[in-house]
Amino acid sequence: MTDTEIEITEDLVRELLREQHPDLAGLAIREVVGGWGNQMWRLGDELAVRMQRMDPTPELQLKERRWLPVLAPRLPLPVPTPVRFGEPSERFPKHWTVMTWVSGEPLDHGSISRGDHAADTLAWFLRALHVEAPADAPVAADRGAHPRNCTAGFENFLRAVAPGDIAADARAVWDDAVAAEAWEGPQVWVHGDLHPANVVVAAGTLAGVVDFGDMFAGDPAWDLAAAWVLLPDGAAARFFDTYALADEATIRRARGLAVMKSLFLMLMGQNGDRGLPGGKPHWGPAGRAALERVVKGGPLQRDLAL
Repeated sequence: MTDTEIEITEDLVRELLREQHPDLAGLAIREVVGGWGNQMWRLGDELAVRMQRMDPTPELQLKERRWLPVLAPRLPLPVPTPVRFGEPSERFPKHWTVMTWVSGEPLDHGSISRGDHAADTLAWFLRALHVEAPADAPVAADRGAHPRNCTAGFENFLRAVAPGDIAADARAVWDDAVAAEAWEGPQVWVHGDLHPANVVVAAGTLAGVVDFGDMFAGDPAWDLAAAWVLLPDGAAARFFDTYALADEATIRRARGLAVMKSLFLMLMGQNGDRGLPGGKPHWGPAGRAALERVVKGGPLQRDLAL
């Protein structure tokens, strides 16, 4: 049996806990639907077990183990924090981590009804996150570059999704991002993968941020794209007013990256409709709505913080 064929079950999770953390083995275990690189299991009311599944290396989990305890205390929203480490064994030859559970409903299964509150909440969260990272912070792997270096990926997504009536507008936003100046500021902490499945909502607003496996030090535009990808219509301007740290070039790069991320969500939805592995049928409508927010909203009409 290969690593990718290992079936992760409640019995396996409990057996691993008995072997390595027996004081936790008596807690209730419940599977959390979703996940691809890792599979999540609730452990009691306050914890979760994050099991390496499709990720080919443990790098992402090890990164979270190293850096989330550093970042979590100064972030204004709950984030998962590692509390116990599970090491590879004969029974399960991959890494697993016991983390704090972030309460709420994933945005890809929920909604935001308090747009202004969510915009301010996301802005304050990213202001707190986007501080200069230390010299030994992780660097970006498959993301983090200037949009001009991501054109092949954009073209692949656009061609695969073929968004019809707004394809030309999407390309125009992307071309503007490619033409924008590069980030010249310090390398700041970046979540790197803010999309609807990686934030949770409660009471109509943002309530937490999860999955920091792609975090890196670099250009904050990669996170600022969330102003269109996560927030409802009309909330982007409020977000940038509250964030108040983005210059015009950074916003232009963020808009282009929001287009690319929206196309990716649409592609994952398309894959789900076709029954392909890892596809998420419900991501398609979310991606299309985000794309429309980006291309139809036009440049932000605001006084930019320079």
